[in-house]
Amino acid sequence: MTPEQHNKYLAYSHIGYGAFFIVLMVAMVIFIGAVLSFDPNTPPFLVFFLCTFLVAIYGAMSVPSFVAGYGLLKKKKWAKVWSIIAGVVAAMNFPFGTAVCVYTFWFLFSDPGKFLYDQNNYALPPGRQTWANQSWDHEAQRQREGQYTPPPPPPDWR
Repeated sequence: MTPEQHNKYLAYSHIGYGAFFIVLMVAMVIFIGAVLSFDPNTPPFLVFFLCTFLVAIYGAMSVPSFVAGYGLLKKKKWAKVWSIIAGVVAAMNFPFGTAVCVYTFWFLFSDPGKFLYDQNNYALPPGRQTWANQSWDHEAQRQREGQYTPPPPPPDWR
């Protein structure tokens, strides 16, 4: 497979992992709310606290995966960093998260992944493009380039 295909599959795996956690979060909130609502002596603050805690934990587990998936699909420069963060967070959840983490690290630290996201290291530095704003007046072009001015002489310390 090409690096672009691996990149696309990695993005889909991060988005799928994040969607799995969102579905799991909704199911857990509904389950906790249903179980605690059967007991009339349960304080409403406890239900609110538990549901808020679950949303915060599952949200913290899924948001990096969504950001990494979006960045990978759009081939943004910051996608590699967010994918590593999402992979580390996903590694805590066996077996799906561990699989996403291994695939993330395998691709991003291999040569095709490095070439895809570290292209600035392989590219030449940009030069001055005088052809884009070229003037037919050579004297004006010489004035734009500037003349050499020697540095000032050092002070006399005698």
